[in-house]
Amino acid sequence: MSADIINELYRICEERKTADPHASYVAGLYAKGTDHILKKIGEEATELVISGKAGSRDEIIHETADLWFHSLVLLAYKGIDSDSVMSELKRRFGQSGLEEKALRQQQ
Repeated sequence: MSADIINELYRICEERKTADPHASYVAGLYAKGTDHILKKIGEEATELVISGKAGSRDEIIHETADLWFHSLVLLAYKGIDSDSVMSELKRRFGQSGLEEKALRQQQ
């Protein structure tokens, strides 16, 4: 179920590439370009940090959903499908985070 909603949101983000920026929030983000999308992700990440420190459970859930959504907007904008991220997570599954980080630093 979780991957299904991520894939569906990604599909919608892809569709919004051809939408009117005045009629679609996502198309509006695309029209403003990478820097604007990244700024929005930064804002959402900051809001999640703040809610994680002092917010309620519901606030944390809300801010996490915002961050994930805007990350999907970036992925679609850059032509990176959500399955690529899922594959990367699957590759890392069962591996120590310390091992994975050390391997990335060797590359």
